[in-house]
Amino acid sequence: MTLNDVAEAYVKLVLATGQHDPGYVDAYYGPPEWQADSQKLPLAELLEQAEELTKQAHALPPAVAGQELRQDFLRLHVAALRTYIAHLSGTTLSFNEESLALYDARSPDLSPADFEPILAELDQLLPGDGDLDGDLNSLNTRLSSYNKQFEIPQDKLDAVFSAAINEARARTRKHISLPEEESFRVEYVKDQVWSAYNWYKGNSYSLIQVNTDFPMFISRAIDLASHEGYPGHHVFNLLIEKHLVNENGWVEYSIYPLYSPMSFLAEGSANYGIEVAFPHAERMAFEKAQLFPLAGIDPAKVDHYYQVQAVLQKLSYAGNMVAQLYLDGDIDTEAAVTMLMKYALSDEARSRQRLRFMERHRSYVINYNLGQDMTRAYVERLAQPGNEGSHWQVFAELLAKPKTASMMK
Repeated sequence: MTLNDVAEAYVKLVLATGQHDPGYVDAYYGPPEWQADSQKLPLAELLEQAEELTKQAHALPPAVAGQELRQDFLRLHVAALRTYIAHLSGTTLSFNEESLALYDARSPDLSPADFEPILAELDQLLPGDGDLDGDLNSLNTRLSSYNKQFEIPQDKLDAVFSAAINEARARTRKHISLPEEESFRVEYVKDQVWSAYNWYKGNSYSLIQVNTDFPMFISRAIDLASHEGYPGHHVFNLLIEKHLVNENGWVEYSIYPLYSPMSFLAEGSANYGIEVAFPHAERMAFEKAQLFPLAGIDPAKVDHYYQVQAVLQKLSYAGNMVAQLYLDGDIDTEAAVTMLMKYALSDEARSRQRLRFMERHRSYVINYNLGQDMTRAYVERLAQPGNEGSHWQVFAELLAKPKTASMMK
């Protein structure tokens, strides 16, 4: 088989696997007849096909010049596909084994002790008196009380989010050449385990859904606008479609299986892209001048609010810690909720929603924080220090020519 043969077989096998899990194929813009012809075959048959395809991928001759990364990328994705079919068939891996097999990465080992100094730092920033030793919920309660003043009123949510995404789009367009026809639509939904989602439909078009189960905090407006839209998922997908599928004819990039090494970069670059599009000082200025007033929130509170957000960001890996303990069977549901409330500092309702996300998507959680950190390290290693244009250039090249976690080291 040639590299193109393996690529075609891979796409068709991903489509067939998607018949068993409707959420597995996140985006597809390949030949429509392949999707139409895809059938729900027995998992045992799919696993057999995946094992054979894995052998064929590794038996390929050395790649021609310019396609070395493509071949390595495809091999890792074929292996991840085999892992996910085995998972659907009943095979269960440990959290770390699964993340390495699916996302080509493993989260650092952390314990509650790693987060205690961060909680103490936050204790000094929040209003009210706390007793971190005596009342585990004290800090959580104080944070929830503090955060209420930063909730975007429901009737102002669309105006705030629209302003954020329009600004993110304008900033991205200054540095990345986007197709003239690119566009998106925002839809507000409920009853989801995620806070927002980008459904890339092909032809440079995305449907961005925002979950309104809970009130949205003002900090999430730019975060979600950048993550789901510009320069996040929307831009990531359209650049792949433009350069790798339409220009190069590399058909394997026409499909995006959610549980694959692609997600590590997709989520990591979408999170890192927030700070690329909105460097801290510029973000503070925009929040004060535009978003806080639109939301009816006092702009004088911006600086302290984002000091709190910066400390909270240091707790992001607490979710990985809890997910690993919970999915490996070391703690039960209530213990997991309690740990999320203490170490991730989400309130009980959001902690339970977050746990449902972990139950559904398992080790996928590493892609947000570890993916962000590795993407940042990769870009900053190659970009010229202090040169904004250079950071954008390296970042855009990574989106257009994606690498897996091991390739970014």
